[in-house]
Amino acid sequence: MRSHSASRIANMRDVASAWLEWTRRLQAIAQSGLTYAKDPYDIERYEQVRRIAAEIASSHTEAPVDRIDNLFSGESGYATPKLDIRAVVLNEQEEVLLVREKEDGLWTLPGGWVDVGESPSEAVEREVKEESGYEVRAVRLLALWDRDKHPHPPLPFHVYKIYFQCERLGGNALSGSTETSEVGFFAPSHLPELSLGRVTPWQIKRLAECAATQGELADFD
Repeated sequence: MRSHSASRIANMRDVASAWLEWTRRLQAIAQSGLTYAKDPYDIERYEQVRRIAAEIASSHTEAPVDRIDNLFSGESGYATPKLDIRAVVLNEQEEVLLVREKEDGLWTLPGGWVDVGESPSEAVEREVKEESGYEVRAVRLLALWDRDKHPHPPLPFHVYKIYFQCERLGGNALSGSTETSEVGFFAPSHLPELSLGRVTPWQIKRLAECAATQGELADFD
C-alpha cells in the first residue's frame, strides 16, 4: 500500500502532465479551427481558445502569456505532431558523435526539425553537416519515438523523434557553427552532460546498441 507522501507525489505528477495535455489540446483545436473557420465570430472564439491555452501554459512556466500566444499563432494548418530528426554516427571504436549546443551549453546527437520540402533522411544529413562538419549518408532507421513517452522536459507541442544511423563519407569536425560550439565522439558509457530536451542517456545507449547490431528492427512507441 502506498504511503500518503507517495500518493501525493504521484498526484502532483498527474497534475503536472495534465496542464500540458490541456494546453496542447486547446491549442490544436484553435489552430485547426482557425484553419477552416470562415465566420468572424467563430474565428474570434478560436482565438480566445488559443489565448486560454497560452494562459494555462504561462501559469505553469515562467514564460509571459503574450510570448506563448505568439508562438501558438505562428502555427497554421491542421495541427499534427512535429518531426525532430537525430543522427547516430559511430566511429571505429563504436563511440557516438555528439555536438555541443550553444543554446544551453549541453551535448546532443546532431539534428533538429525537419524542414518543409525535404525528406527525413535529407534533413538528418543536412543537420549533421551544418552542426558537425561531417558529410554523412543515412543508411538505416533506428527508432521512431513519441517524445512524450520519454523523460524529456515538457514542450508546448507534440513531437515525434526520428533517429537514423548514418555513415561518414568525409568532411572534418567544425570548431563551431551557428548552433554548436564543439564536436566530439563519446563512449555511450561515458557521456558528457546531455541536453535532456533533445536526447537522454538511455536513448543514446539503446541507439548505439541498435546501430552496432545488424538486422535489428527499428524501435517505435
